Amino acid sequence: MQILLVLCLVAAAIGSGLVAGIFFAFSTFVMTAFSRIPAEQGIAAMNSINVTIVRSPFMALFVPTAILCIVIAVLAMIDWRGGLSSLMLSGAAFYLVASFLSTIVFNVPMNDALARVSGNSPEATALWATYLRDWTWWNHVRTIASLLASVAFIRALMIA
Repeated sequence: MQILLVLCLVAAAIGSGLVAGIFFAFSTFVMTAFSRIPAEQGIAAMNSINVTIVRSPFMALFVPTAILCIVIAVLAMIDWRGGLSSLMLSGAAFYLVASFLSTIVFNVPMNDALARVSGNSPEATALWATYLRDWTWWNHVRTIASLLASVAFIRALMIA
């Protein structure tokens, strides 16, 4: 059981850390770069990313890390170990709720709305301005949550 726990924590720490890095890139320069180009080009670029990402290795990192977080949460509750279990649950919650679920609840619907517009119509331009602000804000949440999850898993490994 201890080996399984350590392997899960290592994999979740790496997975959530890598996801945090990907989100960090979007928060710190990708979305800023998109905001500097005409709306029509920014929309086209983001729509291309949104189509590409669901078929990329990112999904083989993002989803399995969420599954690992569920396993870690179950392991924490089955064999409660005080601070260790608290760190395990904290890391799992940060990733599952503030990173994974917020993606599904906030970022994906915004991506879907963006996919329905094209060109440089006033509606597309207005949506793009709102999208840049709101999507990036939720991406900041995902970035911080994924990083906090990674830190919690690393700290749990130090105790385990």
